Amino acid sequence: MGFVLREVVELEKLCSETGLDTSTIDIIDTVLDAAGKLAKEEIEPINKPGDLEGLKINSAGEVTTATGFKEAYRHYVEGGWGSLQFDTKYGGQGVPFVVAASVQEMWHSANLSWGLCPLLTQGAVEAITHNASDELKQRYLPKLISGEWSGTMNLTESDAGTDVGALKTRATPEKDHYLIRGQK
Repeated sequence: MGFVLREVVELEKLCSETGLDTSTIDIIDTVLDAAGKLAKEEIEPINKPGDLEGLKINSAGEVTTATGFKEAYRHYVEGGWGSLQFDTKYGGQGVPFVVAASVQEMWHSANLSWGLCPLLTQGAVEAITHNASDELKQRYLPKLISGEWSGTMNLTESDAGTDVGALKTRATPEKDHYLIRGQK
């Protein structure tokens, strides 16, 4: 992946043209090696238990993840992996997204069900970054970027279940807000 980033994507040129820190190039191999190690040693081995065990919800509504998921996520947080591509203003590392995407590709290949938690958090961070007030950014982004909190996707409807393509709810622009038509 390092070769592709340097020679095909031309990361150094991309960084200089977009004003990103070119020092990232010097650490690409280290970042990719560490991400690969996490994928191989922690994320891939919990793929099968994740499929076999799934999630458990007790009578109090508490959720327990499959064996190893919590520990792998803790190591992900401790390693600062969730902050790679995000704004340093909110605790991110400011690494070019193409590098973070390469890292995510390893994790998703190793265990997609585990990889969805960081991926959905990334989506929440992006939505807040591009659409929220400064007050909301200050409140939510540091905790999401640090991994203390995680993002989710809740797209279900009574007639569609989790089939995103069958969703009928619509948001229609109306002056400075949206009108939502549909049901949950």
